[in-house]
Amino acid sequence: MPSPTAPDHPDDLEFAKTLHTALPVECRTLPGNHDIGDNPTAVGPVPAHPVTAASQQAFLSIFGEDRWRFEAAGWCFIGLNSLVMNTGLASESEQFDWLATQLSNVNGKPVALFLHKPLYLNAPDDPELPATAIRYIPQPARTRLIEMLRAVELRLVASGHLHQRRDYTRGHIRHIWAPSSGFIIPDRLQEVIGIKEVGLVEYVFQPDGFEVRHVKAPGQIDLDLDSLRGA
Repeated sequence: MPSPTAPDHPDDLEFAKTLHTALPVECRTLPGNHDIGDNPTAVGPVPAHPVTAASQQAFLSIFGEDRWRFEAAGWCFIGLNSLVMNTGLASESEQFDWLATQLSNVNGKPVALFLHKPLYLNAPDDPELPATAIRYIPQPARTRLIEMLRAVELRLVASGHLHQRRDYTRGHIRHIWAPSSGFIIPDRLQEVIGIKEVGLVEYVFQPDGFEVRHVKAPGQIDLDLDSLRGA
């Protein structure tokens, strides 16, 4: 059964914005598939809720941005909207053009990339499979993005989407999958890839490196999707 998305429930975005505004820290946001819809892939079924220009604009009207770049602690931080990739929307090419400009003036700083979907499972040339293509940046947008990132010192790719915690390094790039803060997906619907638990990821950056802390907020418990549906 397709899950509800924010385009079908616009009040959800307003509510999320209210909660984030109340936090005692500055927040930057990126859309997920339940915020604006999902991107198509070369294989597998057509998304039940595809991304549209209207759904993206609804997110932008509330959060103001769906991509960003800033510098701090000797690093360049870049956030991308991974859901418009492979859509053919005008915003996809606009984002790639914007990214090219951002990467051209990194000036040697290490780069930390943030996006909703992981780049891939284990390697850039992982084949797309009908059952799993929707989990990762789709081809050919994935190849284009990876080729662009070769021009800079990419050190971190931080993502989520899979509702599993995973932490691995390929070459000199560390890949961190943040778990969901809400629920885990039962094994009958999704195989174990990393660690199935709810939680958060904290990063501490210094000019010569960074620390990763896999944590849970007070009161977080490992609810699975079946429990929520039953409730």
